[in-house]
Amino acid sequence: MPEMTVVQEAEHLSMKRPLTRRDFLSTSLKAGAAAFTTGLLPKYSANADRQYNVLFIIIDDLRPMLGCYGHPEMHTPNIDRIAEQGTLFNRAYCQYPLCSPSRTSMITGLRPETTNVLNNSADFRRKLPDVVTLPQHFKAHGYHTQSVGRVFHLPTLQDDENSWSVPSWRPVWRPFDIQTTPSWQALDVEDDELRDGETAKRAVQVLEKIKEQQFFLTVGFYKPHLPWKAPRKYFDLYNTQAFNLPASSMPPKDAPARALTNWSAIRAYKDLPSGTEPLSDAKTLELIWAYAAVTSYMDAQIGRVLTQLDTLGLTENTVIVFCGDHGHHLGEHGIWGKQTLFEVSLRSPLIVSVPGQTHPKARTNALAELVDIYPTLCDACQIPIPQQLEGTSLMPVIEQPTRPWKTAAFSRDGGAANGGNSIRTKQYRYTEWGLNGSRGVELYDYDADPDETVNIARHPENAELVTHLSERLHAGWQAALPDVQARMPIPQTLPWDINNDGVVDIQDLILVSSRFGTKTPGHPKADVNKDGGVDIIDLLLVATHFGESNNPAAPSKSIPIPAEHAALVDEWLTEARLVDDGSDIFRQGIATLEHLIHTTVPPETMLLPNYPNPFNPETWIPYDLAEDANVHIDIYNLKGESVRQLSLGFQTAGTYHTSSRAAYWDGRNAVGEPVASGIYFYTFQAGQFRATRQMVILK
Repeated sequence: MPEMTVVQEAEHLSMKRPLTRRDFLSTSLKAGAAAFTTGLLPKYSANADRQYNVLFIIIDDLRPMLGCYGHPEMHTPNIDRIAEQGTLFNRAYCQYPLCSPSRTSMITGLRPETTNVLNNSADFRRKLPDVVTLPQHFKAHGYHTQSVGRVFHLPTLQDDENSWSVPSWRPVWRPFDIQTTPSWQALDVEDDELRDGETAKRAVQVLEKIKEQQFFLTVGFYKPHLPWKAPRKYFDLYNTQAFNLPASSMPPKDAPARALTNWSAIRAYKDLPSGTEPLSDAKTLELIWAYAAVTSYMDAQIGRVLTQLDTLGLTENTVIVFCGDHGHHLGEHGIWGKQTLFEVSLRSPLIVSVPGQTHPKARTNALAELVDIYPTLCDACQIPIPQQLEGTSLMPVIEQPTRPWKTAAFSRDGGAANGGNSIRTKQYRYTEWGLNGSRGVELYDYDADPDETVNIARHPENAELVTHLSERLHAGWQAALPDVQARMPIPQTLPWDINNDGVVDIQDLILVSSRFGTKTPGHPKADVNKDGGVDIIDLLLVATHFGESNNPAAPSKSIPIPAEHAALVDEWLTEARLVDDGSDIFRQGIATLEHLIHTTVPPETMLLPNYPNPFNPETWIPYDLAEDANVHIDIYNLKGESVRQLSLGFQTAGTYHTSSRAAYWDGRNAVGEPVASGIYFYTFQAGQFRATRQMVILK
């Protein structure tokens, strides 16, 4: 027989026998739980008057070789358009010059040493399974979150159901043989025949669908990642004479060998020599030309998304963040690729546009890090900034681009033993390779040597400077934070704080339960999951967030509820258990209610009726303790003969009602034999309190 839907199940039950309250609750609440696909984070409307939409654009392998970054030879009108309305960060740095570690840092707001993602195959959720990602945080605050294109590096992470309101989308990957493929190709195809064109088309369609919602849309473009393939028209925008050769194609003088090991993945392509010999000037210019062409192709796809945003009237209410995941060498130091701790590999484009910002078209030299994006978006959209984040909101700089800011940016490459750690200040970059520089140190003065041609770390006159920068490197990012007054916290109301008093407590649970069964609840927030009715699921959702507050000084979950509410919580537990379908909503909600019961100190010690009663073959004996006591139970038959003794030992004051806490009897005597049917008595003693009850066994 095929599986019945919830509605069919209800109809089937009603045909066979009258539909009881338990049947009704079981079927209707299973439907509600099935429809509630976002775990314990309900969808609720963000306040459109105070919160913006978000369009977060992430680009793969993009260095700041753009028109708005002072490269007039580049055709990037759409990225330049974002800069015209926003703030361009001229000195923004990634925390790790490789795709997955950098993107993970951006999406989690944590640095690579915390996420432990140091390569393209690591999964941050293995070390941090409960970390709340940037889209997940916005989703929890009422946003529709969606992913188009390449956002997380790994497809398995991009499909993270915690982060997105709907399944993520990325174009189909078409495998190719790198050894038979040239590094660049000018193709006679339309934009949409390549992956970035597909991504732009999809993003335009998604914007049309979600235009009426408060949204957080992340769009990831692949180019200018190798191979550099694009429609021919974008190559026709340039000629090789438009570009300059790198200032130096040689490694920095006195640079340690460890600093010069990188992928140089381009060497594996068909049209390039596999050795380490320098490329000819003609080939170097040809490759820079190809990189520029695919950058312009990517820019055109961004233009399609921005145009749709304008067409739908969404631009004036949308925060736009544009960034690359790290920089990229185009022959500097003889390197072609990423994963170095040189400036061109670590420096990333970053532009943030906030509607109505005081200084549009601003350029700032304030040091910024890609890990700052998470708190910046929270700040711009006026939602709480999680305390565990390891970045700093850039909104003060957006509001005042010339203000003093961070004194350093931090990046790393590789593990602790053999990798490198680097600090970038306004004037210098200092890097240590291996433990405490055991595999080499580097120092570059960008005022005197902007192209990093000479490593001056071992020059005697710089000994004091090296010591100073080493101390700052080891002091870490916290020591480089801007010295600004704490920003006023943004007042927030939580969706489960039903009475908006700043804390989720017993009063919120009572407000929800008093409206059970209503379709038009008197209180607008009682229908927590917005399914059109108020029921036990809404109460359980509130319960799972019991003790949360927008006030850090608010009481925690450990504060016991008033004793007079214990019976009410018991009723909620009974109703929840009747319809428990094993989902997270029920599991966590019931656990919280049980916790509340257990931490409630009753006004008096009391022995309660056993359940089930009559029983066969086991029973639970519930009780209340008004104060700490040693608890002992004697079970005996009608003749007064002892059948079993249950010595529970020392128990703290509280309620012992649930099967996990009540006294348990397995229906056997002292020697392990099942007792016969009949009437038995049990005497409960706790300190000076003593009470006796009758129980019945039926077999």
